Amino acid sequence: MSDLPARPMTARPSSALRGRIRVPGDKSISHRALMLGALAIGETRISGLLEAADVLSTAAAMRAFGASVERRGEGLWSVSGLGTGGLLEPEAPLDFGNAGTGARLTMGMAAAHPFASTFFGDASLCRRPMGRVLDPLREMGAEVIARSGDRMPLSLRGADPMAPIAYRVPVPSAQVKSAVLLAGLNIAGTTTVIEPVPTRDHTEKMLAGFGAEIDVARGEDGETVIRLKGLPELTPQEVEVPADPSSAAFLIVAGLIVPESDITVEGVLLNERRTGLLEVLAEMGADISIENERETGGERLGDIRARASRLKAVEVPPERAPAMIDEYPVLAVAASFAEGVTLMYGLEELRVKESDRLAAVAAGLTANGVACKEGAASLAVTGGRVPGGGTVVTHMDHRIAMSFLVMGLAAEKPVTVDDAAMIATSFPGFAELLAGLGGTIGGAELTAGDTK
Repeated sequence: MSDLPARPMTARPSSALRGRIRVPGDKSISHRALMLGALAIGETRISGLLEAADVLSTAAAMRAFGASVERRGEGLWSVSGLGTGGLLEPEAPLDFGNAGTGARLTMGMAAAHPFASTFFGDASLCRRPMGRVLDPLREMGAEVIARSGDRMPLSLRGADPMAPIAYRVPVPSAQVKSAVLLAGLNIAGTTTVIEPVPTRDHTEKMLAGFGAEIDVARGEDGETVIRLKGLPELTPQEVEVPADPSSAAFLIVAGLIVPESDITVEGVLLNERRTGLLEVLAEMGADISIENERETGGERLGDIRARASRLKAVEVPPERAPAMIDEYPVLAVAASFAEGVTLMYGLEELRVKESDRLAAVAAGLTANGVACKEGAASLAVTGGRVPGGGTVVTHMDHRIAMSFLVMGLAAEKPVTVDDAAMIATSFPGFAELLAGLGGTIGGAELTAGDTK
C-alpha cells in the first residue's frame, strides 16, 4: 500500500448521538485467521473479516507465500492453505503499508522457512522498531538483514533446521509472543513462551482451534507458560470475526461525552484481555451495559450500550495496560471531560506504536486547551472543561486521528486533525458511521458518499 495523501478533517460540537451500529471486525483476529488459514491444508472460511488496509496487506502477503485468498462477499473470505512448512518463497518484497501487527506476525511465519523474505511498508511503519520480534527469531536461527535499529526494509532467511527455544517475553507484547509461536509451528520440538504479564490470547485460542498441540498453564509467580509442539497438521476452520473492541471504543466514548447520547455497538468482542477500557470507564462512572452476550469460536461477544455520563477521574494502574494498550488515546479524551485528574501508568508501549502515541496524545490535548503532564511512561490529564479549537498533528496514526475527532464532537469549539486518511487502515467508514449517529464531522453532516 502506498502512502495516502493527507486529508484534514474537522469534528464540531454535536447534538445527541443515537442509534445501533456495528463496527468493523476485530483486526487482531482478522490477521490471525488469514495466517492460520494459509498454514492449514484445505479451505478456511472467514466471515466478518475486517476489510481495512492493514488486513488487506496481510491477505496480499499470504497470496505471495502461495496461499489462495479470495473475497466471496462483504466480509466473507476463503483461504486455501499450503500446510505447515508449505509456504513458498515470495517473488517480490512484501508491502505491509501501515500494518505493524501483520508485518511482525508474518515475520514469525516466514522466519522458520529456508528462503528469503523481504518486508517493507509506508514511512510510518519503516520508522517503527522491529527488534523485539527479530531477537527471538535470531535465537531460533533466522538470519536478519535490516536497517540500523532493526527497522524496515529488512530481509529474513530461516535456517535449516531451526531450533525451538524457551523465550521469556521481556515486555508485555502479544505481537512478540505470537511471532515466536508462529515460527515454532514449523520447528521440530517444543517452543515455549513465558509471559510475566498476560497479553491478548487470540493466537493461542486460534492455534488450538486449528488443531495445534498447545498448552497454556499458569506457572510460578503468576507467569503464563505457553508450550507449542511443532510441525502439526492444521485443520481448516469456519471463523466468525467479532466486532473490534478497539474500534468500538471510539463510539463508546463518543456516546459517553456527547450530551444526551444513547448508542449501542453490536457484536463486540469481550475477550477478558481486551476489556480493560470498559473496566476503567465503569470506574469513572460511565453508564455502560452489556446486552445479548453470546459465544462464538471460543470468544465471548455482546452488544455494548453507552449513554451520556458524568465522568470522574481515576487512577489506571500499569497492570491494566496489556488489556487496553490501543485504547489509551481515546481514554485520554474521555479523561478530558472527567472531573479531576486522571492518572495513567505503564504506557511505555505507546512510544513504539504507529507514532509515539504518548507524545502525540499529550500534544493533542495541549493544542485543545486540556492540561496534561507527560511522563516517560505515564500521563496525567486534568479534565472538566475542553475548550477545543486546536489542530492535532496525527503523525500518520489512525488512533490519534479518531480519538481527537471524537473529542471535537463534545468540545466547546471544533477540533481538526491534520490527516484522517490513515483511518482507513483499521476503521473504514468511521466518519460516515459517526455522521449516521448524528455527529457533525468533516465540516458538515456527511452523506454516504462523503467518506468514500
